[in-house]
Amino acid sequence: MSETVSLDFELKSPIERVWHALTDAATLSQWMFFETDDFEPVVGHRFRMRGKAYVGVIEGEILAVDAPHRLSFTWVTEGQLGPSATQVTWTLATAADGATRLHLEHSGFAREATRETAGAKHGWTAQIGQLQTLLLPA
Repeated sequence: MSETVSLDFELKSPIERVWHALTDAATLSQWMFFETDDFEPVVGHRFRMRGKAYVGVIEGEILAVDAPHRLSFTWVTEGQLGPSATQVTWTLATAADGATRLHLEHSGFAREATRETAGAKHGWTAQIGQLQTLLLPA
């Protein structure tokens, strides 16, 4: 059995702009706690992200792309108990007012990984806060 973090956000930006922020390596590096120069939204593409505030690496592979509505990729980290392989899926939809509804599902946490799921929920919420700030009109 596995645990899933499921979060919903509404971003006051058009779906194309949010999609770009989720899929462009340079833009991802501006709002995430990780930096990457090799993220590409192409099924089968492998990428690495390096932690900004701590020594850590995320490795992943793009699993699904349906621009600008769905992006899914693996999220593999090295933890205290060894490697942890989970999956991140972003689902985007346009709201009636032109904003973007963004759903995040981060799945595959071990059943006993309560601390990790709480950490993921907190981390993703903070990162989406950074994304919202980045997307504010200039």
